[in-house]
Amino acid sequence: MSTDATPFDHALLESDERRALRAAVGALGRRYGRDYFTRTVRAGEQPDELWQEAGRLGYLGVNLPEEYGGGGRGLAELSIVLEELGAAGSPLLLLVVSPAICGTVIARFGTAAQKERWLPGLAAGTLRMAFAITEPDAGSNSHRISTTARRDEDTGGWRLTGRKVFISGVDIADATLVVGRTADARTGKLKPCLFIVERGTPGFEFRQIEMEVAAPEKQFQLFLDDVALPADALVGDEDAGLLQLFAGLNPERVMTAAFSIGMGRYALSRAVEYARTRQVWQAPIGAHQAIAHPLAQAHIELELARLMMQKAAHLYDAGDDMGAGEAANMAKYAAAEAGAKAVDQAVHTLGGNGLTAEYGLATLLTASRVGRIAPVSREMILNFVSHHTLGLPKSY
Repeated sequence: MSTDATPFDHALLESDERRALRAAVGALGRRYGRDYFTRTVRAGEQPDELWQEAGRLGYLGVNLPEEYGGGGRGLAELSIVLEELGAAGSPLLLLVVSPAICGTVIARFGTAAQKERWLPGLAAGTLRMAFAITEPDAGSNSHRISTTARRDEDTGGWRLTGRKVFISGVDIADATLVVGRTADARTGKLKPCLFIVERGTPGFEFRQIEMEVAAPEKQFQLFLDDVALPADALVGDEDAGLLQLFAGLNPERVMTAAFSIGMGRYALSRAVEYARTRQVWQAPIGAHQAIAHPLAQAHIELELARLMMQKAAHLYDAGDDMGAGEAANMAKYAAAEAGAKAVDQAVHTLGGNGLTAEYGLATLLTASRVGRIAPVSREMILNFVSHHTLGLPKSY
């Protein structure tokens, strides 16, 4: 039997290098742990110590080009970083946005000056970037985005006007990558374009949305009131449209899957530890199939979701944007469902203890819903698969 790895092997099996990365990131995450994360959240602070150390060790920019300080690897490696930090109880949700979406878009489509300005800092963790696409009246329908950009004839730059909602981490970001729409000179129709808006730009304001989710990354409304931008704020080709947008959205779905899988693994590990030691009658509760079987099922479903996530990351890193789009949606769906189920079963395994602050699982009940809602709902993924994959009539 040949020992040569095929492309399928690379999608299915992790190399020694990736296993080493997984082990190293896991060790870092456990050194900080869930207690560090919950203390940070309760204090209303950011997990800056973990973020900065992850940056120094090269984990935050593992997917970014080496010539700009990154690791020169891909989305497969970055998803390992987020999954393992989550499995240790300290997920860095901004990994989804800053290096995965913004870093990827700039690396693929940015000018030399934009790459030099942003990528080294994003890779090192010294710069952070938010991503703004969702709008109050658009929601899942990105074709209804109303934030518009028009040419400023006096300066040659742009004027950006609109509103955004549920934008993560704007308060700690050095800039925000904003999805707007520009008029196509040939057709007059609006097409999506991406703009870098630096923090403190006049006319760019944000307001925090009070959330019940226990996370250090806050959510914001954005208000863009005729924001003046230089010509080089535009990322990529003005006429590229959806290609550049989905270059960021596919990594977002893969990384959201990593977030859900990591969370599910953390919750499951706590439940298994409890089931091994908690004794009510003559044996630990984990000896009873009513306890053991649901935990085993949760583990199986998390593993299956991870395989789809690895496939999606492999396709994306191989340059197959169309194949990656389908797989990334499926991975996000499977991981969100598996993660939420694992959290729910973990809490149920602990009974009343599952709702106490001591065990730290109850806050995950709310957090686990995030993966089922954002960045795209489970229903929209089912719409996508039924229409694009199965060829059924479009229902939306």
